[in-house]
Amino acid sequence: MEPSVHNTQGKTAPGADDLSAHTPMMQQYLSLKAQAPDMLLFYRMGDFYELFFDDALRAARLLQITLTHRGQSAGSPIPMAGVPFHSVDQYLAKLVAVGESVAICEQIGEPGQQKGPMPRRIVRIVTPGTLTDAGLLPDRENRPLVSVVTQGGRWGVASLSLSAGTIELTDIEPDLLQATLDALRPAELLIPDMSMQGACQPWRAIERPSWHFDAAHSAQQLRTLLEVSSLEPFGIAQAPLAVGAAGALLAYVRATQGEQRSLRNINDLRVRSEQDAVVMDAAARRNLEITESLQGGADGPCLLRVLDRCATGMGSRRLRHWLSNPVRQMQVLRGRQAGIQWLQQTGDPVQGRPRFAGVLDTLRGFSDIERIASRIALGSTRPRDLSALRTSLQLLPALQAAIGHPTAVQTSAIPENDPTDATQTAANRSHANGWNTDSPMTLTAPDGLLDLLMRAIAPEPANAVRDGGVMADGYSAELDELRALQQGAGEFLIAMEAREREATGIANLKVEYNRVHGFYIEIPAGQAARAPEHYRRRQTMKNAERFITPELKQFEDKALSAKDRSLALEKHLFETLVAQLESHVSALLSLARTLATIDTLASLALVSAERQWVCPELKTTPGIHIEAGRHPVVETEVEQFTPNDC
Repeated sequence: MEPSVHNTQGKTAPGADDLSAHTPMMQQYLSLKAQAPDMLLFYRMGDFYELFFDDALRAARLLQITLTHRGQSAGSPIPMAGVPFHSVDQYLAKLVAVGESVAICEQIGEPGQQKGPMPRRIVRIVTPGTLTDAGLLPDRENRPLVSVVTQGGRWGVASLSLSAGTIELTDIEPDLLQATLDALRPAELLIPDMSMQGACQPWRAIERPSWHFDAAHSAQQLRTLLEVSSLEPFGIAQAPLAVGAAGALLAYVRATQGEQRSLRNINDLRVRSEQDAVVMDAAARRNLEITESLQGGADGPCLLRVLDRCATGMGSRRLRHWLSNPVRQMQVLRGRQAGIQWLQQTGDPVQGRPRFAGVLDTLRGFSDIERIASRIALGSTRPRDLSALRTSLQLLPALQAAIGHPTAVQTSAIPENDPTDATQTAANRSHANGWNTDSPMTLTAPDGLLDLLMRAIAPEPANAVRDGGVMADGYSAELDELRALQQGAGEFLIAMEAREREATGIANLKVEYNRVHGFYIEIPAGQAARAPEHYRRRQTMKNAERFITPELKQFEDKALSAKDRSLALEKHLFETLVAQLESHVSALLSLARTLATIDTLASLALVSAERQWVCPELKTTPGIHIEAGRHPVVETEVEQFTPNDC
């Protein structure tokens, strides 16, 4: 497929098969653009990502950045726009918010090692449905990737939250498709045929090859991913169509994240039947104002805003999921009620505070372990992710103390086979990951992980590996040696400056370093004639002359070589560490899901205590009896609310 690129005169630039009229750099650019014709291509050039032709015109309009030109190619001016690489996330966030996808093209060679343009390749594709970057995702909301397929009058729907590592499958009747999509709010929707677009309105659909939706191939992929021999224990028989839809999700993620990625973070599969949850169409969902108000949208008064006092984004996302997918199973609901009641009990005999207060106080120190684990699996984690993870793991004993021993709770907040909660992996699906005595409640760090992070990551690492200062002192003897050589530069310069001042008699001679010109001896212009014969002029300034000597040049080569070698080694050590951490991803996700549930229940316990709400008694027989009922949202918006019986 040829790239769609145009110059400012409206002439279409040649595709990848007709590049002879273009400069070598434009030939390279157009070849790469042909690999991502429908996406904006961020083409790395030094400290900027540049966009050309139609991409430049579109980006300038969407991002409100300057549109300029870069010479000519094939006889026409080349429209160009660019963004700094160090602040690229803020621009990506804006593009993703309006539904754009971006292909990131990086330099993969070293300057001066080859003739012509530096080698480049597309290393990453950023799409609205496959985000895991903290700066691109809303903290308290999941944006799932969804795929649908239809056969025999029914629909199969599969959704994937890549940042949470969960896949959900359901087969439904045609009249439930819109309600299902409204509940999911897909960031991207994959379909095998554009003729299905009409049934999927208003969500914008992306057509994918029909063979990606093959059920048999998809089932094999899921078994491999989950490391199980059979999908039957997951209840897969209830959603045979959705199994095929799941294959399209996995193919799309591999296409965007890179085939080499393990996708180890996708470790939870749940199947929902039509009877599992209360079904609400778009009108009911809108009028009930569950997650958005009719007047103010997400920022207006709605049920989620009233209930969400969660300490973490993990908890807020879990609460949103519970509210958007209200369950019908009595066991699940009673389990959650029991968890809330437990947290409302006194947890601190001295201060008389309820458990939820201490739990929420402690949880506020936790980072988003769920998303950090997913970034580890996808190879996109950053140094400060790992220092934040280390801090969170250090807080686990305090959380255990705040919540009380898990076995003290004899009921489960998440009963076995809860179809709405991503808390059960294939390994522990036979037990509820909840609060009862026989469940494997995960509130401990994976074996050896905290010790490894303590040894490996600096107390306050740089934000990017390229800046250095990421790995801890003592982790690598070779790195320590290279750092010592760099740190000795200051002492060397001070000593040399003292020697040269004495030898030349120039009292204001300076020996200094900067990143552009390296090491140099600086002498005021009026005294430059007094420079010794072995001084070699390096740079002429307005008020000074800069020189280099054989001794200083020898030290410069040694010091700068140590810096380059140190950064290269640090990059290698960090990448090796991240690869080691992949084996802990499943355990970290299990921990994150437990934390999310505790946070959600603690938030509900807090709100119900503040509002003096009464726990309802649930019955299996039809009927409703409410005394002095209050509307949870309306009463927050009026001065006085009059309770009503029903």
